[in-house]
Amino acid sequence: MRDDEFLLALETGTLPLAAFDHRAHVRAGYLYVTRHGFGGAVERFARTLKAFAARHGKDGLYHETITVAFLALINEHVAASAAPDWESFIAGNPELLDRGTLRHFYAAEELASPEARRVFKLPRMRVA
Repeated sequence: MRDDEFLLALETGTLPLAAFDHRAHVRAGYLYVTRHGFGGAVERFARTLKAFAARHGKDGLYHETITVAFLALINEHVAASAAPDWESFIAGNPELLDRGTLRHFYAAEELASPEARRVFKLPRMRVA
């Protein structure tokens, strides 16, 4: 599916829930960041994710900290990349496909908190 078709299906809720796995989340994040910048991506992706979840009967699934933190990582990688498209970008940044990437920045209990789901929480310094 081409990028514009993918975003349209996501935004209209016609993308099947099963098709919206972690890779698809990262793809959408990449597309929003490259088209709208980081700030625009946060606003648009949050709105889209909440609406998509609601359309599929998954209200309450949205997680603010995970969304914003992953968008920040995607944004950082986009800024350091010369990749011309999604496939080239993800081929050069496969670590973004690791769902556990945020464990380098957040303790599991931090991300599991209701507060982290509701508002963006900055990562805390972690002592090794």
